[in-house]
Amino acid sequence: MNLKLYYSIAEVAQMFGVTENLLRFWEQEFPTIHPRRAGRDIRQYTQKDIEAVRQVYHYVRECGMTHEGARRAIKLDHGTQTNQRVETLDRLKRVRDELQEIGRQLAFLE
Repeated sequence: MNLKLYYSIAEVAQMFGVTENLLRFWEQEFPTIHPRRAGRDIRQYTQKDIEAVRQVYHYVRECGMTHEGARRAIKLDHGTQTNQRVETLDRLKRVRDELQEIGRQLAFLE
């Protein structure tokens, strides 16, 4: 797996299936998301920023929390439990996708 030091806002938006505008909005709403700014105000997201986005995405999109509720949960959680849950969910989704692909391949052989 090739990890980069910095990711563009477009790359991060694609990772989570959200718009760049939503990421900019989340930057204003959640202090844990603060990508550095390069020349011409271009955002550069680090792995830490991506984890913060993942945490917000989990609470807001997957759990259906309001932004205020997500902010409180992040503050109380300090990221440890959520990151573990999110990583586990990500792994399970990848396993599910692989099993579905194997099922499609087996169905094709029949």
